[in-house]
Amino acid sequence: MQKKLLVWLLPVLFGWQVVDSTEIPFKLTAQEEYELTQTVYDQYFQAIPQNPNVFQTETLYSDLELTDVAGQLQPNQAFSITDVAVNSKKELVFQVDNTSYILADTGKLFADVVLAENLVEQTYWTNKNVVVLSSPIANQAKEVKTDLKSYQAVNVTKIATTPMGDFAYIADKGWIALDDLATVDNRMEAVQDLLTQKYSKDNIGLYVKQLSTGQSAGLNQDKVFYSASIAKLPILYYVQEQINAGQVDLTTKVKYTSDSMSFPGAYVVGGSGSLSKTPDNKEYSVEELINKTAKESDNVASNLLSYYVTHQFNDDFYQDITAVTGIKWDMVTRETTAEVAGKMMEALYEQEGYVLESLISTQFDNQRISKDIAVPVAHKIGDADDVKHDVAIVYAESPFVLSIFTDKSSYDEITQIANDVYGILK
Repeated sequence: MQKKLLVWLLPVLFGWQVVDSTEIPFKLTAQEEYELTQTVYDQYFQAIPQNPNVFQTETLYSDLELTDVAGQLQPNQAFSITDVAVNSKKELVFQVDNTSYILADTGKLFADVVLAENLVEQTYWTNKNVVVLSSPIANQAKEVKTDLKSYQAVNVTKIATTPMGDFAYIADKGWIALDDLATVDNRMEAVQDLLTQKYSKDNIGLYVKQLSTGQSAGLNQDKVFYSASIAKLPILYYVQEQINAGQVDLTTKVKYTSDSMSFPGAYVVGGSGSLSKTPDNKEYSVEELINKTAKESDNVASNLLSYYVTHQFNDDFYQDITAVTGIKWDMVTRETTAEVAGKMMEALYEQEGYVLESLISTQFDNQRISKDIAVPVAHKIGDADDVKHDVAIVYAESPFVLSIFTDKSSYDEITQIANDVYGILK
């Protein structure tokens, strides 16, 4: 039996618009309701959906029995439901635009309207290839051209829930699917893209970690290099640990003797630094030695700290350093990775001690990582033959570790890498 409901439905079919209510009700006869309850009634609409849409491409039929194919209905295609009926198979059917038919199945069609809208005040971060829309309603949404970029912080003022998901509104910009936004700073994804696309070279090891989020990026970060004077970072860290533990203080003095320059792992006396290259039997304070090691990369100062404070790299020293890095950093071979050095610099940052302050202003601030960066940078450089390194804490609004190891590269390339990373994370 087929029961036509068009006469009853005309007043609402042609008078509705998108309002708070999401559907327009219709009333079936008792016979029709009985017939539908003999099938799977729950699958059918119990009202005409406002602003109807389809989840995916659906088949249209020319007859109420849904046997003769008449065409297709595409997502976001404008159409109207002009009649409702029950066919001989006891199926509820919608007539579309007075010409064709489709099963009135809630799995096929939906009311393309805003179901709920909540006011919020929250910062999100755009994901890669973000798309901004003019509306959260699918068949009304058009892509909007804005100045929003991937991995950018945005202020969301309201969230609309629709049958197609949740959408966030950014004032004066438009709507973005909530799935295209991150609740935490995701700029490290952009950093990883940068490193992979621009600096994929075997002679470069890179490690970046944003300290507020714990997110990291890297390229050849596990590649082993000779670390040169970067190996002074574990020495400085251990000295600060001993200061914190009360074993030594900044006024503690040690004597510069020939023995203090000759032990396994001692740096060759020479290179940068202002201390005498010849043992002078004078006493120097721990404070002075920290400054000369951190600011001048003085080999003599580093050796004196190693000889008297680390006790020539004894077991306690290695246990403390390995607890930080997760792997032994051999002070004799001085071989390590950009990531290990970055973890060491992060540990110095967490100490918040005198050593870290000494690394903020050095003789090497006009080169490498700190050269063009406008915010404070605590860093330690290392050079030997073809290797050129720099490891830093960059005090951006969200501070980050930047560890750059290179072989047969240049100071300028290190500076360019730093500038590129800072351009994303500043």
